[in-house]
Amino acid sequence: MAIPVPLVIVKLPAWRRRLLLVMVLLGFVALLGRSLYLQSFHKRFLQEKGDARYNRTLVLPSQRGKIIDRNGELLAISSPVESVWANPSDVKIDVNQTKKLAGLLGLKIDAVNKKLLNSEREFVYLKRRVSPELGAEVMKLGVSGIYLQREYKRYYPAGEVTAHLVGFTGIDDRGQEGFELAMNEMLSGKSGSRRVIKDRAGHIIEDLEAVKVPQDGHDVVLSIDRRIQYLAHRELTKSVEKYRAKAGAAIVLDAKTGEVLAMTNVPTYNPNNPVNIQGKTRNRAITDVFEPGSTMKPVTAAAALESGNYRPDTKIETTPGYMTIGTATIHDAHPHGVLSVAEVIQKSSNVGSAKMALSLQPQYMWGVFNQIGFGAKTRIGFPGESAGRLRNYKTWRPIEQATMSYGHGVSVTLLQLARAYTVFANDGELKPVSLLKLSDTPVGTQVFTAQTAHYIKDMLEMVVLPGGTALKAQVAGYRVAGKTGTTVKLGDHGYEKNRYVGSFVGMAPASDPRLIMAVMIDDPSSGEYYGGTVAAPVFSTVMADALRLLAVPQDAPNNNVVITDGAEEVKESI
Repeated sequence: MAIPVPLVIVKLPAWRRRLLLVMVLLGFVALLGRSLYLQSFHKRFLQEKGDARYNRTLVLPSQRGKIIDRNGELLAISSPVESVWANPSDVKIDVNQTKKLAGLLGLKIDAVNKKLLNSEREFVYLKRRVSPELGAEVMKLGVSGIYLQREYKRYYPAGEVTAHLVGFTGIDDRGQEGFELAMNEMLSGKSGSRRVIKDRAGHIIEDLEAVKVPQDGHDVVLSIDRRIQYLAHRELTKSVEKYRAKAGAAIVLDAKTGEVLAMTNVPTYNPNNPVNIQGKTRNRAITDVFEPGSTMKPVTAAAALESGNYRPDTKIETTPGYMTIGTATIHDAHPHGVLSVAEVIQKSSNVGSAKMALSLQPQYMWGVFNQIGFGAKTRIGFPGESAGRLRNYKTWRPIEQATMSYGHGVSVTLLQLARAYTVFANDGELKPVSLLKLSDTPVGTQVFTAQTAHYIKDMLEMVVLPGGTALKAQVAGYRVAGKTGTTVKLGDHGYEKNRYVGSFVGMAPASDPRLIMAVMIDDPSSGEYYGGTVAAPVFSTVMADALRLLAVPQDAPNNNVVITDGAEEVKESI
């Protein structure tokens, strides 16, 4: 028989029921207040969160402008490519698809998983700039959350031949070197945009805003002639390799307009694959300075003629082949005795050049050097250009004035040196230089009289004839005028023993110069280093082909080119 359990009735205080009711009501009020707050005062925040899940702003990339040579030949062009990206939170992929995706993109499976499992980000690149065909293969895998983005990749048809001029762009299509950097703003253009709604699978289901059309970049037309550029690069490379030089540079100018038709450097690099390029991107023709050596002597002779104290046939005593100034002694390679001003240039006499310089006022001599462009940038608009070095005349000592007359104690770029010779090709008028194609012939600065310029040009022509130092600069069918230069290389701690810089600057045809070319060979180590040996042959070959390419009429169709390896014809004072 069951024992009955007594029923216990507990009577709770009324205040507890009221307290519970009040707490529930307060909770509802709080929720209602929060709802009103979010929908009234924080409405924008909620809308942005909602939009972020489905709204997308698609960037419509602009196409970078082309870089072309003066004849319309492509030097840089952008080709369409695809970049593979993902929204990790939307990605649904199995092990088999991961293996295929990694294989197509050339990535390790762990690297792919690391990017796709990064759920904190809504955008991650898997691979930038793949071919459109490869992009299509990736999309065939059917992996949700993986998309393609149209971009452009820069391509350089001339490769290493024009690398130092054109430069290259980075992964974001911004210029890093050369004209890609200097003209980046003009080349870049402006990207467009398009706002859309996407579903979870990434499909566009509605356009929210009209398309903002991208504005492509502007094209840049260089003054370069790709054919002449190739010729200069080919011959410069041969010379650097033959004489085992550290580096070299060459410039070809249009003598009438100052336009740069070729500018090349060795060593170079491939802008289509710019890896391991440290020390190779420098455009030595513009950024590096060197002592011009005997290529400065024509400027000194022109200053002497302009002073009124000299004529081309004025005699200068150079016996016994050296002269002493204070504790220093200036030497000629060989004693020549009495020389005319013209013969001083032809024989490349340091003593004769120094005596002319010492007869001039330092301020006047400095003024000529300065007016011809030494010690100042050419303002060609290229990044990294050097101004060279020309000290104020007030600090000159007699020995310094003497050595500057033959290119020691003053530093120039190869571009400055090439430009200086435009005065001898244009009746004494110094032409501005340009790397952009010009529509009109620019007006230059009158530095010397036309008569002085003609005298110097005739002297420079003697340098290339028997008895001069540049027989190897001759060009069959054309008269040539030019000057060799050889200097001991200047380092951080003074002149470096057994290290030299050989150079040559010349013009052709001498009767009416059409082209000017300057060549510099830095630190040849084969045992040959004179400018007449290492640099003049580069000039000869390039000039011969370039004049024919431009259909320049011959001015010496019956001339006999004298080629000799004899030391007497190529040596000069250094």
